[in-house]
This record gives sequence, C-alpha cells and structure tokens, in this order.
Amino acid sequence: MKPADLLDRVRVVLCRPSHPGNIGAAARAMKNMGIARLALVTPLRFPDAEADARAAGADDVLAAARVCGNLDEALAGSTLAVALSARPRDLGPQPRSVREAVGELLAAAAQGEVALVFGNETTGLSNDELQRCHAAVTIPSNPEFSSLNLGAAVQVLCYELRMGAYAGVPPAADPATPFASPPATHDEIEGFYAHLEAVMTETGFYNHAQPGRLLPKLRRLFGRSRLEKDEINILRGILAATRQKTGHGR
Repeated sequence: MKPADLLDRVRVVLCRPSHPGNIGAAARAMKNMGIARLALVTPLRFPDAEADARAAGADDVLAAARVCGNLDEALAGSTLAVALSARPRDLGPQPRSVREAVGELLAAAAQGEVALVFGNETTGLSNDELQRCHAAVTIPSNPEFSSLNLGAAVQVLCYELRMGAYAGVPPAADPATPFASPPATHDEIEGFYAHLEAVMTETGFYNHAQPGRLLPKLRRLFGRSRLEKDEINILRGILAATRQKTGHGR
C-alpha cells in the first residue's frame, strides 16, 4: 500500500478538548504530516473562530472533523486505537515509546483504520478512555518539564507515523532554483589569483620585495571555499571595478 494511503487510514481523536485553539493547532499539525481525519469527543467549544485561526490553512481538516458524543463513537470502525499516556497506570495498556509502536500502527493501517487518541489538556485521558484503547504510547520528554501542548503532542505522533510510512524518506517540496554554479576550473582560479595579485600590488597592499605569507594564506582561504564559476566572475568583477577607480584600467 502506498504511504499516503496508509496515512489516509489514520484518524486523530481528541477527547474533551477544552481550548479551541488547541483543536486548530492539532489540525495544522495533522495537515503538515499528511493526515486529514479528525474526530472530537465532546469539545467544549467547536466550531470556533480561534480554532480556525490556529489551524493556519488547515481549514479543510476542521471542516471535515466529526464531533462525537463519546469515545466509542469516535473509535467506531477502527481496528487499532493507540492512546497517548504521559504516565504508566495500573489499569489499561502499559505505554511504549512512539517509535516502538509505529510499526504496529502502520501494519494495522494496511488492514484497516487506526486511531491516535489524545486526552484533555489538563487531565489527560481518563482510565475508562485508556482502557478502550488497545495500546498506549508515551513521548519521552524532559522529566523535569514533561507537559506537552496538545498540538505539539499531535505533531510528534503524526511526524513519527509519516516518517515510518515513507521509510524515513518522505517526499520533499518542489526544489528551489539551484543557487550553486559549476565549480571553477584550474585556469579560471589561477586567472583570479593573478588578477588579485596585480590589484593588490597596484594599490600598495602587496609588496613583492617583502611578500611574507600573504599569497599562500589567500590561496588557502579561497581554496577552502571550492570556488564556483559565478563566484570567480563576482570576485574578478570587484577587482576590475577597483582598478577602474584607481586609474589602472581592468
């Protein structure tokens, strides 16, 4: 199955979200990673202008979001539900790392629909909600500051799924116009050094009678940069303009 088709079978479920801005942030995170299916379990405020603003272009994800009366409704039809849990509990599945669970999630997505389940911003998932899920994952955040914003948590899980679906090499955006030019040839570089030496001599910066280590150091400096044809042309243009200003022609 194509990676994009696997991601199409992933739904994100937000249980009892209290802040509409977090719903919008989650929608944006999902769209960034190529995941579009969002379910909301008894959101405090939705639809809402703040959700629209925080979605920042992911309006289609919000428009298609399903509002559900309970978690069972949100999970209907899924074959695997994975809960985000910040801490281990006596009841429900013990959490694993996100990367440990990605393979299982994608294998299940090849067979049917899967769900990522997130809890309320303040209280997380209740024990009852957690027990309705088949597996649990945790994000290994700093133990001294482990509280993650809901949108950020959605971003992390969706990112890991995208990377897993594309075997670590997701498609990139259209490449920009190449900034580099072909490398300069030996004779072009030597022509630049001769031009540079002539200008330094004419301006009094370089004294042939006392050369010191100036020229070798300049060669080392420019040698490190692996000069390109365009760069040689720029540098020689600067030198030519300097000669004209000093009355030495080109």
